[in-house]
Amino acid sequence: MICSCAPRSLLLAGAFFGAFTLGAAAQQPANPPTAPAPAAAPALPPGSPLIGRPAGNEAAAKLAPVAPPPIAAAPDKVPVAKLKVPPGFNIEVYAAGMANARSLAEGNKGTVFVGSRLVGNVYAVSNKDGKRSVKTIASGLHRPNGIAFKNGTLYIAELSKVSKVDKIEDNLDSPKLTMIYDDLPKDEAHGWKFIAIGPDNKLYVPVGQPGNNVLHGDAHGQIRRMNLDGSGAEVIARGVRQTVGFDWHPETKQLYFTDNGRDWMSEDVPEDELNRITQVGEHFGAPFCLQGNIVDPEFGWGKSCSDYTAPVGLLGPHSAALGMRFYTGNMFPKAYKNAIIAARHGSWNRTKKVGGDVVLIKLNKDGTMKSMEPFITGFLENNSYIGRPVDVMQMKDGSLLVSDDYNGAVYRVTYGKPKVAAK
Repeated sequence: MICSCAPRSLLLAGAFFGAFTLGAAAQQPANPPTAPAPAAAPALPPGSPLIGRPAGNEAAAKLAPVAPPPIAAAPDKVPVAKLKVPPGFNIEVYAAGMANARSLAEGNKGTVFVGSRLVGNVYAVSNKDGKRSVKTIASGLHRPNGIAFKNGTLYIAELSKVSKVDKIEDNLDSPKLTMIYDDLPKDEAHGWKFIAIGPDNKLYVPVGQPGNNVLHGDAHGQIRRMNLDGSGAEVIARGVRQTVGFDWHPETKQLYFTDNGRDWMSEDVPEDELNRITQVGEHFGAPFCLQGNIVDPEFGWGKSCSDYTAPVGLLGPHSAALGMRFYTGNMFPKAYKNAIIAARHGSWNRTKKVGGDVVLIKLNKDGTMKSMEPFITGFLENNSYIGRPVDVMQMKDGSLLVSDDYNGAVYRVTYGKPKVAAK
């Protein structure tokens, strides 16, 4: 007979082990607590410039837009002495005390108008008997960055509308704004406008993309033009990520514009662009093609850069190229005639900052960019900004004004031996 019984010692050991495990199990909670999950990062608002920032990257985590001081620098604190211009040129503070000074326009009587992006003000700088005074002529507006002047009328572009003030230089104390166009998106991201009036006597208004790098509808990523009463609006260019500066070539009358490239792809690409419109309806690539030769890694699948209009020049990675004007005056040397003078606001999403200067751009005979060289430097010191140029404007006498939204000031650049006041 085969016995299935285990030896007595094994039975005792099994009984002991079973009792031990049952006792241990009785001492453990039925559902042991789990470690709390790490708190989720707060959601970024739509259009935030931080959307797309590489997660877990210590260097990238330190990068964020540069906030200007809350108030304008006092006239004697504007760092004009640290700014450098080429030999023979002079630079001085033209006006100060204008918080967030941005776009520039000059009236028939010499009044200089200055827009803003963050504080809601439009300023007027009057020049009487050699003395300049600053006045806030409008306040409480919503991002009145864009301003233009024509035949006595000042045009002001806010986030989602354009208004005008007739006979503005006769009504600086009590300007009356009349809305002429309000069919503009209300997205805050890239919502501020640069505007100008072309040789065709039409008002040009851009609409940026509503975020860093996004697919968007037909109302964004474009440049529109309209009659001076706001009628007849049409889209003349698409694929424009964000332009905050444009001007017309004095001979060909073609529109050139700066365009800011996307963020967070890398520190060195894409570069900002200098573009030229040769026909109505051109598409300049964004967000599918970057700087004319890079297919976007997010939205460029199935696309080819050959399908879009390439830039005529590149202006540096994340340099924030903004206001630009063709120089047509007679004060500066001959080499400056019909060249572009452009303000580069300066990068923020780059470990080693680039830009923060005003550059001279010379063109080839075919209209493409031949060279870019420094014109005003010194805004960037030890990888930090002491000023940030935004817009440039040629005055009637051929001198050049440059706005600085960081210090709330406007500089004037002249050429030749500076005049010395009589003792």
